[in-house]
Amino acid sequence: MAQKHGNLSINSENIFPIIKKWLYSDHDIFVRELISNGCDAITKLRKLASMGEYEFPEGHKEEIQVIVDAKEKTMKFIDTGLGMTAEEVEEYITQIAFSGATEFLEKYKDKTDQDQIIGHFGLGFYSAFMVADKVYIDSLSYKDGAVPVHWECDGGTEYDIEDGVREQVGTQITLFLNEDSLMFANESKVEEVIQKYCSFMPVEIFLTDANKEQEYETIDESELTEEDVVVEHIHEDAKTEEKENENGEKETVEVSPAKDLVKINKRPVSLSDTHPLWMKHPNDCTDEEYKAFYHKVFADFKEPLFWIHLNMDYPFNLKGILYFPQINTEYDSIEGTIKLYNSQVFIADNIKEVIPEFLMLLKGVIDCPDLPLNVSRSALQNDGFVKKISDYISKKVADKLSGMCKTDRETYEKYWDDISPFIKFGYIKDQKFGEKIKDYVLFKNMDQKYLTLSDLAPVPADEKDKTTIYYITDEVQQSQYINMFKEQGLDAVILKHNIDAAFISQLEQQNPNLAFKRIDADVEGALKEDSEEDLTDITTALTELFRKTLGKENLDVHVDKLKNEDVSAVITLSEESRRMQDMMKMYGMAGMDPAMFGGAESLTLNANNQLVQYLFKHGDAENTPIICEQLYDLAVLSNKQLPADQMTKFIARSNKIMQMLTK
Repeated sequence: MAQKHGNLSINSENIFPIIKKWLYSDHDIFVRELISNGCDAITKLRKLASMGEYEFPEGHKEEIQVIVDAKEKTMKFIDTGLGMTAEEVEEYITQIAFSGATEFLEKYKDKTDQDQIIGHFGLGFYSAFMVADKVYIDSLSYKDGAVPVHWECDGGTEYDIEDGVREQVGTQITLFLNEDSLMFANESKVEEVIQKYCSFMPVEIFLTDANKEQEYETIDESELTEEDVVVEHIHEDAKTEEKENENGEKETVEVSPAKDLVKINKRPVSLSDTHPLWMKHPNDCTDEEYKAFYHKVFADFKEPLFWIHLNMDYPFNLKGILYFPQINTEYDSIEGTIKLYNSQVFIADNIKEVIPEFLMLLKGVIDCPDLPLNVSRSALQNDGFVKKISDYISKKVADKLSGMCKTDRETYEKYWDDISPFIKFGYIKDQKFGEKIKDYVLFKNMDQKYLTLSDLAPVPADEKDKTTIYYITDEVQQSQYINMFKEQGLDAVILKHNIDAAFISQLEQQNPNLAFKRIDADVEGALKEDSEEDLTDITTALTELFRKTLGKENLDVHVDKLKNEDVSAVITLSEESRRMQDMMKMYGMAGMDPAMFGGAESLTLNANNQLVQYLFKHGDAENTPIICEQLYDLAVLSNKQLPADQMTKFIARSNKIMQMLTK
């Protein structure tokens, strides 16, 4: 007969519903907590066996069984761990926040270095009441002469405890699901949750649907094991075919030998990979294994560029793999996933306290048993120790990249276009990382050659000297400027990623003698002829003509003698004005006039060009307006896309000009 006992050992009855409802942010986390408890129980028993305090029975398997039953509206979690006596159930279960793991670690603190115990707070079990109206515990302790125990509670502060009937060492927890949580009696739903939290637990996990019909598989009799349940023996005779031999005679040939097969109950497949790749030493891992792991965990069909295997035992325990994914297409978002584990138990994605912000762009896994987790094991306590872990990860990434640049520059250059967004973002966000990587940032020039900052801007002899680095953001749109630069032996670097604007601003702040200008920010002096000719009259005349024809009273017009006579006009926008425009776009102010911030577009006309000379000499000719409009639009097109209405007019005008040529 069950005996009614006193209240659970808590200070207030109000705390229990709080634990049930608000301790965990996600209700499905109870699966992780109960499986983690079972894993701890197995780990403890293994430790006791290794110390000679327990001997495993023949056929013992370390495993956790999860059984769902939609008809009965139940879930069962069964482990083959060390079990509990009635006294231990009273001590560990009925005292909320009393951790058996903590007590075990304290008792065996000198002998528990190899196996990690997951639990620490003694609260995980109560997550079951988030989804269950009633919970049973049936347990049998490993201790000699132990009596099985049965415990049950309906979510209130009272419980029943009595002798149980369990015959195998270990624990079974039965959840009677409430009406709002019946989805957890669905095998597919539970498999999804287990894959999310427990797919790399150090113990095999098997999921069974109690109402599912038995499934079978057929194997060769030679593959049969003691654990297989044989349903039927099947003999297949050898298969023969009649074929012509080399003499043209027909003969019977055996094409498949006789087989002895057995039909067996389908073998269960563990949902947990108990030895994930990150737990292995890097020397024991192959490239194929790294790639296979990447595809499996991140469902990314593309190959990773390369990876960094973290493996540290002191001053803290941390293992993991960080992958640099391919992101070189314009359709890819630069958003990674770093999965954080604690003793192979999934905690969360992208926890910013542990993962440096710039590394959130990568994909990878990090397992750190020493993380100071909060009570719900879903976030971190504030701790200076966490900052050390973050700094270590950042340092290892910087060491990997700088080492590759030094020892395998060819490979580093091959990857550069893909990895540069990571590195530049890290340079901006992490000062220590920036210091370590600054000499290994590459710039690709117009000849597709990779250069470092020191190659582009050697340290000036005079601190007052300033070096200008020209850059290209669109090789097609800015092709006219590129050709002009090439003709005069000038160079520019290609910076066409979104991160580049912030990156070069950071470089300029840190290097006062350095200035970046887009290739169309100005008409570089080297592109002009050395001439003492006075261009005042032509400048005045053409300024008035273009302002009047285009209806732009404030248009800034310059006339210079450019070395390339074929270039009639170019549009330039000062670097400061262009950056201001970019900033306005970023903050949703694209409609504002950049001129109000002190800058506008400038039209530079080439006095050496025949069209420009014609306009100067025949300013009042019939065709002058159409030539001015066309010349201006062509100059704009070499700098940026025309607005829709302006493009429509440009096309119509182009057709009109061609019609004029046929007359």
